[in-house]
Amino acid sequence: MDVREKIDILKREKRAIILAHYYTSPEVQQVADFVGDSLALSEKAAVADADIILFAGVRFMAETAKVLSPSKKVLLPVVEAGCSLADSCDAAELARVKAENPDHLVVSYVNTSVEVKALTDICCTSSNALKIVESLPKDQKILFVPDRNLGSYINRCTGRDMKLWDGACLVHEEFSAEKIRALKALHPEAVVLVHPECKAEVVALADYAGSTAGILAYCARPEVQEVIVVTESGILYEMESRYPDKKFYLVEPEKGCERCVSCKDMKLVTLDNIYQTLLNESPEVVIDEEVRTAAEGSIRRMLGIMV
Repeated sequence: MDVREKIDILKREKRAIILAHYYTSPEVQQVADFVGDSLALSEKAAVADADIILFAGVRFMAETAKVLSPSKKVLLPVVEAGCSLADSCDAAELARVKAENPDHLVVSYVNTSVEVKALTDICCTSSNALKIVESLPKDQKILFVPDRNLGSYINRCTGRDMKLWDGACLVHEEFSAEKIRALKALHPEAVVLVHPECKAEVVALADYAGSTAGILAYCARPEVQEVIVVTESGILYEMESRYPDKKFYLVEPEKGCERCVSCKDMKLVTLDNIYQTLLNESPEVVIDEEVRTAAEGSIRRMLGIMV
């Protein structure tokens, strides 16, 4: 019996589901009940008929699932699987900056720790960030946390002047305009699809800038036959699965030392540690209830705007 079969048996016995982010490895996505971006997966978890949620992803994603599903056991196979973007905003430092800027509303990207979400007025995702910010009064001062690149993108699109936290995703920071132009020269018919966590000069080259879900949806357009992919390489598995007749080109990192840009933390999740986590029902995500409730408020306010 291979590990996939063992995982399936444990899922049935324990009434468990596996959620996997697009950036995990293909074999992890293959055993998942749902594959998607972080918030969509947490929403799936909240309505799923399951007792246990195993989140194949990084820590802030599993925390968000627990925030929205407090009565379910949430498991994270690798507790060390962090996120450079989430780690760039310390909750204690945010509390200090908030106190210094009491007239600013805090809008936090979902890629943040649960403690940061608890200090947040309203969350956003890369899919809905523009809508969330545009829903706020034009004269409302905003502190956008933690991604300076996504915040800068929103400022450019809306004409706002939000105060930006100086954080970034180290994976998306790896993309360079030079590498994209070189790949475009080789494949002139290819559209350039970019995640807005990238630097402004990279986003400026995009035919479309948006979330992982948005990028995948754009690929469905019949006129799109070749794509230059400017986000984490794990998304290629879903792209090729959905659109096997289309061509996808991954951009090399700026330093050129690897074939493609990859998040090492996402790749820490394996079939073996998924199996061990289900078997032992550990490591479990545990959140202080006061923090969880405060974090849930910031997420629910976002979801209320999106209805």
